[in-house]
Amino acid sequence: MADYFKTITDDQADLIHNAELFFVASADPTLGIGPHDVGPVNLSPKGGVPLHIVDRNRVAYLDYTGSGNETARHSMAGGPITVMVCSFAQENAAVVRLYGKATITSVADSPLGPQLMDSPATEIALPERQVIDIVVDSTVTSCGYGVPVMNEFRDRKVADRGRRYKDRK
Repeated sequence: MADYFKTITDDQADLIHNAELFFVASADPTLGIGPHDVGPVNLSPKGGVPLHIVDRNRVAYLDYTGSGNETARHSMAGGPITVMVCSFAQENAAVVRLYGKATITSVADSPLGPQLMDSPATEIALPERQVIDIVVDSTVTSCGYGVPVMNEFRDRKVADRGRRYKDRK
């Protein structure tokens, strides 16, 4: 059974601080399909990028170039955003989801820019694109039973960038 909260709890903050990976999901509210009031959901893994807790209802991270910019497009259209953090450790399985809305700002124009630049991604050899600043409306913690036990080997390097699954046009 999931537990719902209005703010980030101490236990959730601990998991967020220790996470080596988080996921971001967003949707465009202007592209509703069928009975849904939002367009297709975009889901992106964010490895090597710290998720910063600004306060109990706000998180932020540096976004880097090199991939699509759907999170920014959806957020600028007023769509919802969900951040999911999982515990991959053998003990204390958990999933934490943060629900809210994001503001997208250039690193130079964001008041959080200097703080986020103090701990940038170490292995992403691409320029910072923008700051994703998320106001958290609510959070939920669930058991994480379906999350596998995994150990981090290392952050991916540019040389690891595969092209096998990308269109080769």
